[in-house]
Amino acid sequence: MSMGAGRGLGRMPGSGGGLRPRVSSGDRQAQRALNAQAPKIPHLGRRVAALFQGYRPRLVAIAVLVLASAAISVAPPLLTAEAFDVGLFPPGGSGPELRALAVIVAAMIGLYLLSSALGIVQTRLTAFVGNRVMADLRQRLFEHLHRMDLAFFTRTKTGVIQSRLQNDVGGVANVLNNTVSGVIGNTVTVVAAFVTMLVLSWQLSLLAIVLMPLLVIVQQRVGQRRARIAAEAQESLSQMTAITEESLSVSGILLAKAFNRSGAETARYATENENQVRLQVRQAMSGQLFFALVSVFLSSVPAIVYLVAGWLLHGGATDITAGTIVAFTTVQARLLFPLIGLMRIGLDLQTSGALFARIFEYLDLVPAIVDAPDAVPLPDDAEAGRVKLRSVVFRYPGSEPAARPTLDGIELEIEPGQFVGVVGPSGAGKTTIGYLVPRLYDVDSGAVLVGGHDVRRLRQASLVDRIGIVSQEPTLLHATIAENLRYGRPGATQEELEAAARAANVHEVIRSFPEGYQTVVGERGYRLSGGEKQRVALARVLLKDPRILILDEATSSLDTASERVVQEALEQAREGRTTIAIAHRLSTIRAADLIVVVDHGRIVERGTHSELLAYGGLYAGLYAEQRAEARAQEQTR
Repeated sequence: MSMGAGRGLGRMPGSGGGLRPRVSSGDRQAQRALNAQAPKIPHLGRRVAALFQGYRPRLVAIAVLVLASAAISVAPPLLTAEAFDVGLFPPGGSGPELRALAVIVAAMIGLYLLSSALGIVQTRLTAFVGNRVMADLRQRLFEHLHRMDLAFFTRTKTGVIQSRLQNDVGGVANVLNNTVSGVIGNTVTVVAAFVTMLVLSWQLSLLAIVLMPLLVIVQQRVGQRRARIAAEAQESLSQMTAITEESLSVSGILLAKAFNRSGAETARYATENENQVRLQVRQAMSGQLFFALVSVFLSSVPAIVYLVAGWLLHGGATDITAGTIVAFTTVQARLLFPLIGLMRIGLDLQTSGALFARIFEYLDLVPAIVDAPDAVPLPDDAEAGRVKLRSVVFRYPGSEPAARPTLDGIELEIEPGQFVGVVGPSGAGKTTIGYLVPRLYDVDSGAVLVGGHDVRRLRQASLVDRIGIVSQEPTLLHATIAENLRYGRPGATQEELEAAARAANVHEVIRSFPEGYQTVVGERGYRLSGGEKQRVALARVLLKDPRILILDEATSSLDTASERVVQEALEQAREGRTTIAIAHRLSTIRAADLIVVVDHGRIVERGTHSELLAYGGLYAGLYAEQRAEARAQEQTR
């Protein structure tokens, strides 16, 4: 439901509609620094874990497979010791025991095959769970954003919202896909390896254990730094997405070309792109020195083991054999990758915490407009067309408390089937009345009643079903005309589409296109003229068959010829419906049953066209100005 955002929303404090002012680099850096601080989300770890609750059976299966794989992984080193001490160099120096050696080798190969098979199944389950959880999170965030009130979208850039939905959720994909199996598998492997090493030789095991606490402390420091960089990188990505959404849309391209600003837009994107590269490089390099030191340490242990083993043997140790040394170094080598894997997972978890916090920050937003617990549906009867505004006072969210209200004490009653025109100077508050009837905003005081019910006590879905809105700049999807018409009524038949199109005076136009109703209109309907687009939007509303029709300056942006055709369609559309026409061109509401004149948020005049002209007030002055402008235009042609 587009409501002429270019004008009405443009006056809202903190609005995101219309042309956005360029912020200075200092402001942008300050905002980025603010956003880079990940929001503090209570029980973040518990909430992330809760994302997996619906997949417990598969998680148990993954855990069993991981435990089995980890247990199997430590068996080959033990068999290696047996291969040396029993098969190759048996006690007594009698030569290799080939039969025993063959059995040991066969067991080792069998274990490798079993481990690989378990790994394939584990990978399949892990990929399924991780991607399903990510899809659930993305869907949950998308649905929650659709429940947010209009005020949220007027103060938030579309590109920033898209970045949260796509980039932030995508950024945690690796954690969702690999954390469970990685933590379990690597932990079991590390623990089993340490136990095996202790069993083989507790003296040699001290070499691998003594520096572990220091590694853990360094890892925590590295993780905190990477989390800060990740938050900055995601904020930069949000800005890039916002620039792309603004400048590469049809309207953005037209704006840039009309003002010869393509170079400036390219430079703006290049600046943020370079910032993104810098942050990504910092993120990639963060912790690399730490991991290099860990790798050097763990890789050097075997060499030190040989030295210490020689020293122990020289001192008379009798429990260290060649097989023990080979098995110990093999186990220690197998410890390298799972231990580094655990440390990387720890860093990834710290890094992804910033992304999860950004996602949960949006999920924790509370819509300002929600159904009351005792909300009732609006009956679909004649009374549903009755509208009343009673002592309405309203300020847009974010307005200064001391500022003058946008609407102040509005009293208006509209009977079912009545045609009411709302006029007034720009900024008077007339468009805001159109926002309040379908409850796109809630009043600060007073009440808006539809069908005799306060809209705050009605179910939103039933209220919106009874209201149709045609705005100055209707939104059409990049789809066929038929798909656009069915947007509000997906099950409509072709005959019903054509009936609505005829009522909107656009059926013959559609038939003249080579593909008829299957014509793709292009982004925001740019393949259609202004008048054609307006009539398609009107046909879409008529197909919905609402009790109340709100026309938000539906013809003010059209030329005279297009306005005349659309106006004829609107006259047909008004029949049998309550119509609220917010008008700039007063000629479009001359036939209204009632005209209310709004100025500075108050209704200052009301009556029919002839009564208001006779009164000689604000309406008469506006009408005289428009007549004079029309005559001047005629003389210049």
